[in-house]
Amino acid sequence: MKLTMKNAKKALWAALLPVVLAGSLLVADDAAAQGKPPLKVGAYVSVTGAASFLGSGEMKTLELYVDMLNKAGGVDGRRVELFAYDDETDAARANTLVKRLLSNDQVHAIIGGSTTGATMSAVPLVERAGIPMLSLAGGSEIVEPIKKNVFKMNHTDLVAVTKLFEHMASQGIKNVGIIAGTDAFGRGALVASQKAAPKKGIKIVREEAFNPKDTDMTTQLVKLRQEPGIQAILNLGFGEPAVMVARSYRQLGLTLPHYGTHALASDSFIKLAGPAAENMIMTNGAILVSDQLAKEDPQGVVVREYVKAYKDKFGEAPSFFAGNAYDALMLIKNAVQTTGSVDPQKIREGIEKTSSYLGVTGAFRMSETDHVGLATDSLKMVRVKDGKWLLLPEGTR
Repeated sequence: MKLTMKNAKKALWAALLPVVLAGSLLVADDAAAQGKPPLKVGAYVSVTGAASFLGSGEMKTLELYVDMLNKAGGVDGRRVELFAYDDETDAARANTLVKRLLSNDQVHAIIGGSTTGATMSAVPLVERAGIPMLSLAGGSEIVEPIKKNVFKMNHTDLVAVTKLFEHMASQGIKNVGIIAGTDAFGRGALVASQKAAPKKGIKIVREEAFNPKDTDMTTQLVKLRQEPGIQAILNLGFGEPAVMVARSYRQLGLTLPHYGTHALASDSFIKLAGPAAENMIMTNGAILVSDQLAKEDPQGVVVREYVKAYKDKFGEAPSFFAGNAYDALMLIKNAVQTTGSVDPQKIREGIEKTSSYLGVTGAFRMSETDHVGLATDSLKMVRVKDGKWLLLPEGTR
């Protein structure tokens, strides 16, 4: 073959092609080697079952914001992988799911569960595995006493009832009756109430209990109504049983002030209870009254941005509990960015050192001795008025 300039170039290219390809592969491999491994976040929440009013919004929030984080470049240059499951409001299933998250999915941090029972079923597992878990449930026992790897993303029942008792005291209420569930949250909230009431000048003059499967609370409420001196009744329930309390309350024509905790902080409670929820007074996060927050309230900006993003995606307002899931994910994100690592214990340390994160739920100030970091100043007092949430200024009725 006659060697022309064209043929020479072809020959040279043919000779060099394997080298070029090999070099390209080496560059690609080098880039891959330098790429950071993903951040694996596990979640188990109650999307279905009795606590679906908690878990449904939590799951939507996690899926929404993991997608948003990845579209924005991930966390610390890492893609976020979400391994999320529905525990069906079943503590035994929650235990099984956490085992899967630890063994099969090998996550770096876990968000869940939605309920105190589901959370407590998993505590021994994450403590042994050394994986940080951020619970979305309400019970104080989740973090009291402190567990090294367990954090809680909403106010303890002690903080919540303390806020309620402060409001009662401001209204001249000194004697109260309590109706509490026999579930983990109800038991814990009752113990917290017994502890907090005397410190706020409140006397608990009678306590009544209900089983979570009860469908009528008339007997318990009649006993409370007949007790001399009771000036208000505190409902320490959540979900459908708390709705049943409210309905029985209305059917009996009770006019005593009816209080509830942050466990009732969702639009679904108002929807299910209907007129029976009217005039109930509760302690709540800022999320349900975001449009009523003062412009100078720094938390207002954070809350309104979250509410808008959620509404734009799902066409509905998020619950207080959905906001807890947002804060859990953001605390994990901040810990990874601060430490530059997805090592579970580095993440744990980063979360524990959180001292100035202003989230949807409130200002978090965690430490070695406080794995919640939320004080009463991050709670609001609200009343159900005309089927909507009304923000109550401090010290008002």
